[in-house]
Amino acid sequence: MKKLSLIIMVLSVFVACGPKTVQQSKKVMKGYWTLDKITYSETGNFNVMMFDDVSKECLEGSSLRFIPNNNTGVYTINNNDCPTGDRNFVFSIREMNQEGGLYDFMLKPTDAKNKSADGRGFRLRLAQLDENQMQWQQTVNLEGKPFKINMNFFKTEQ
Repeated sequence: MKKLSLIIMVLSVFVACGPKTVQQSKKVMKGYWTLDKITYSETGNFNVMMFDDVSKECLEGSSLRFIPNNNTGVYTINNNDCPTGDRNFVFSIREMNQEGGLYDFMLKPTDAKNKSADGRGFRLRLAQLDENQMQWQQTVNLEGKPFKINMNFFKTEQ
């Protein structure tokens, strides 16, 4: 319980100190990030396919670049045990609650010309964002119950 309280308190500080508008969030997101770690809200071994593309193990350590002036980006799988290379995407940020700093983040995989083959996208919660760190949360159903996937990033350069 102490650990949960500490996590909630830390997240509250990050959200309170983070950007307050979508435009500010895009400016902070601009640049290069590394996906450091993916965790789950439940313990156990889970076979999760991230963005209908690769496993958790393949996505960890990948690099991402956000280009906010046209809402595009690319993530690059760096793990040589996985299908490596660039994956293009478009993204959007939607403010859900200005006072609480809650944002929805939509990521849609595309081809190099920013066209989506099937129109599918992934809704994530932009749970934490500052100049150095970012966290996405995706909630999915596991056996009829909410299951959170936490993706933690650190910024590598502008």
